[in-house]
Amino acid sequence: MTRLFFATDIHGSDICWRKFLNAAKFYDVSLLILGGDMTGKALVPISQRTDGSFHATLLQQEFILDDEAAVLDMERKVASRGYYPFRISTQQLEDFRNDPQLVDREFHRQMHLSLERWLALAEERLTGTGVRCFVSPGNDDPFDIDDMLAQSHAVTLAEGRCIDLGDGFSLVSSGWANVTPWQTDRELPEDRLYDYLHGMIPAGFDAEKAIFNFHCPPHASNLDEVSELDADLNVVNAGHSMVPAGSTAVRRMIEEFQPLLSLHGHIHEGKGTARIGRTLAINAGSLYEQGVLQGALVDLDPNPKGGLFRTKTHIRSYTLTSG
Repeated sequence: MTRLFFATDIHGSDICWRKFLNAAKFYDVSLLILGGDMTGKALVPISQRTDGSFHATLLQQEFILDDEAAVLDMERKVASRGYYPFRISTQQLEDFRNDPQLVDREFHRQMHLSLERWLALAEERLTGTGVRCFVSPGNDDPFDIDDMLAQSHAVTLAEGRCIDLGDGFSLVSSGWANVTPWQTDRELPEDRLYDYLHGMIPAGFDAEKAIFNFHCPPHASNLDEVSELDADLNVVNAGHSMVPAGSTAVRRMIEEFQPLLSLHGHIHEGKGTARIGRTLAINAGSLYEQGVLQGALVDLDPNPKGGLFRTKTHIRSYTLTSG
C-alpha cells in the first residue's frame, strides 16, 4: 500500500510548511504532495525607532517592540501567517514608501531567503527517510522560485510532467490556472490551458492508476465556488451569491482521461470531495492565515480485490485532515 499526504495554498506560512513536512512521520506516509501557491504575498517591515525600540503593523494593529525577544516573537508571528518580516531603519522605510521598485526587490529577496530556509528544513527532515516530496508552484508563485526548487535534493519540482510513483501509479502536476481577476503569474485562457495540460500526458498513459495534481479545481464541481464579484471586484450580495470559478480545461481533462484521483486547491474555501465519472476529486482547502494546515490523506492499493459488496478500486481509503 502507498500512502500520500496532500496539502496546498500555504502562501508562505512557516508553520504550515513545518506541519506539511512533519505530516510524513505523523501520518506514516511515503509521498508528500504540495499543490501550489507556496510563497507569501506581502512584506511586513519592522522599523527601528530613535529610542531603540521597534514598530510593526500586522493586520492593521500596531505593535511597539521594546527588546530583541519581542522582535523575534513578532517575526515568528508574521512568518506563521504567510508574510515576510524584515527589519528596517526609519529612513529606509521612507525610501520604500517613495520607490515601489525597492519594495519589489526586497519582497523577492525575502521570498528567496524564506524558501532557502524551507528547502534546508526539508533536507534536514526528509533525507534518508525514503519519503518523496513533490511541489508544483501555483498561479500566485513567481517563476524565479522554479530554479530553487529544481536544485533541491529533498523536494522534486513536479510542474509540467508525468512522474512514476512506483507500483504503476503516476503523478501529473501543474500549478497553472484559468484566467483570474487578479492577473497572477501563471494563468492561461481555457483553450490554451487545456493544450498545456494535455501535452503532459505521455503515450501509453494508464489513467486507472494516475493522479492529477492540478492546482485549479474543475469547473462546477462544488470544489470551486467563490463569492460573486462585480466589475469593480467588490463582493456581490454580501457574499451570499456564489459562483463557480474553477477551470473548464481541468474538468475536460478529468472527464477525458478519468484518472484515479485528482487533487486541487486554489479556491481556499472549496474544501471537499466530488466524483467526476470514476475520478475522485479532492480540494484540500486552506486556512494558512490561522496557521492551520488542511490536507488529504489517501491510501493507494496497487492490487485491490473486489468482492460481493466492494467495487474494485485502487483507493483503499481517504480522509480530509485539519491541524
